[in-house]
Amino acid sequence: MNGLTLVGVSIAVLLIAYVTYGRWLVKTWGIDENARTPAWRFEDGQDFAPASRFTVFAHQFSSVTGAGPVTGPIIAAMFGWVPAFLWLLIGGVFFGAVQDFTSLYASVKNDGKSMGLLIERYVGRTGRRLFLLFCWLFTLLVIAAFSDIITGTFNGFTRDGGQNTPGAAAGSISMLYIFVAMAFGLFIRRVKPGEGVKLLVGVVLIVGMLALGILNPLYLDVPTWRYVVFAYCFIASVLPMWLLMQPRDYLSSFLLLGMIAGGVVGVLATNPSIEMPAFTGFTVKNQPLFPILFITIACGAVSGFHSLVSSGTSSKSISNERDMLTVGYGSMLVETLLGVVALVIACSVAQGGALPAGKIPFQIFAGAVGGFFTMFGLPQNVSVAIMTMCVSALAMTTIDSVARIGRMSLQELLVPSEGHEMGALAKFLSNTYVSTVLTLALSYALCLAGYMSIWPLFGAANQLLSALVLVSLAVFLRVTGRKGWMLYVPMTFMFVVTMSALVMSVYGICGKLANGGFVFMVDGLQLIIALALMTLAVLVVSHCGHELVTGKVEGAAAAAD
Repeated sequence: MNGLTLVGVSIAVLLIAYVTYGRWLVKTWGIDENARTPAWRFEDGQDFAPASRFTVFAHQFSSVTGAGPVTGPIIAAMFGWVPAFLWLLIGGVFFGAVQDFTSLYASVKNDGKSMGLLIERYVGRTGRRLFLLFCWLFTLLVIAAFSDIITGTFNGFTRDGGQNTPGAAAGSISMLYIFVAMAFGLFIRRVKPGEGVKLLVGVVLIVGMLALGILNPLYLDVPTWRYVVFAYCFIASVLPMWLLMQPRDYLSSFLLLGMIAGGVVGVLATNPSIEMPAFTGFTVKNQPLFPILFITIACGAVSGFHSLVSSGTSSKSISNERDMLTVGYGSMLVETLLGVVALVIACSVAQGGALPAGKIPFQIFAGAVGGFFTMFGLPQNVSVAIMTMCVSALAMTTIDSVARIGRMSLQELLVPSEGHEMGALAKFLSNTYVSTVLTLALSYALCLAGYMSIWPLFGAANQLLSALVLVSLAVFLRVTGRKGWMLYVPMTFMFVVTMSALVMSVYGICGKLANGGFVFMVDGLQLIIALALMTLAVLVVSHCGHELVTGKVEGAAAAAD
């Protein structure tokens, strides 16, 4: 099998899915192009900020793409390329894109409410509290896993003490990105340029940052980068959307789309052979294909985290309801394509049926695509530095959104029921700065375990979140008189898969406790979170399942829209 065939088939399938299944969902549920969206009705200069279709697409795509579509498929290739390839396409079209679009749709139709508040409206207050607690715990895992990947990528030193120039250059570019994005945000806010001018300025800024960062690499070790990354998360969580996250995501989208285009062009130009077996077995390295495959490949197929972005930030920037298909369904399909490209590229550099040893997935992908760019005259060190920056931008644009969503989830969790006043402790903890610090402090403790220790738990929690979101959205569709049967198979499958995976994680952690090697601040915290997630998931599904069957809402009347 050659890589060109796999990429070509994927592009065809995804395009057909967008113009058929995606548009069918829009027609089935209905949109109103003349309606004033929440971004306009509640514009506050902080979270609600109307933006163009491409700007919101850029935010959605940059935020949800993260490290997953590169890391997941490459790790899952241990089962062979066929299972990973099939799950990417089936999951992306019928699971992930449907979830992302539906969560965005439900939020826009309900004043831009987050998933937690949507659940309160259509399921009840108890469901809201359970879901928000689950979301908050989940954000801790996301921040921890992706932060560790970023710090490893930016590490300016190799294992033998030498200098890692591509990583140091990527770190330098990323730091420039923060300040340039803020200046770009101020430029957009005050000058209000047209889309053409904004595009031109953005491209010039990107080229300038890449050149300056490559010429001035920043050699810092992993612990130092860890402090820097968490400081950035704090800043991104508390600043207005228009000042940092929207302009950063706009600029990052060019890098990310360029990276995908570079990967596709590289595959077209070289037509690499797939050096990995099509299928290696149902159990590899003591890991069973079910459920490990379906939690290892999250982003690219289906990811519960996406729904938090769709309903937490993107829905508050949608200017017209017709933009929702492109932002929700379309961005997920582009991410699926990235997952396929990452799988093809990683499998093309395999040797003896195995991926290169001693390298994290980001390094494998960046090195391979960087090699493609050398065909166009770029020096090897420059092309690898650019690709390292591109793949690290995936994770950077995720953790800033997650830090914000984690802070907001904790604040919403502390909001008292109607008729009750917030206590002194709740007021203190719900302070924007306090809730952000608490979220990041616990994430930092988890980060010390390393992404390989966190990834299985993160993957299971992420996919379990997807199951909870899908069942909650099914309630929304039922209560508002819309068809929701297309969500039933995905939500059931994801719940079974992820509960199985969490049971395996708990069993493995308990094995450390029995045999030694158990570290409380790492393994203990993971065990507590895993058990909490399982308990909360059962409670949420039970609660939502009752509402799905009865179609009734606890304590509130369901709106027709």
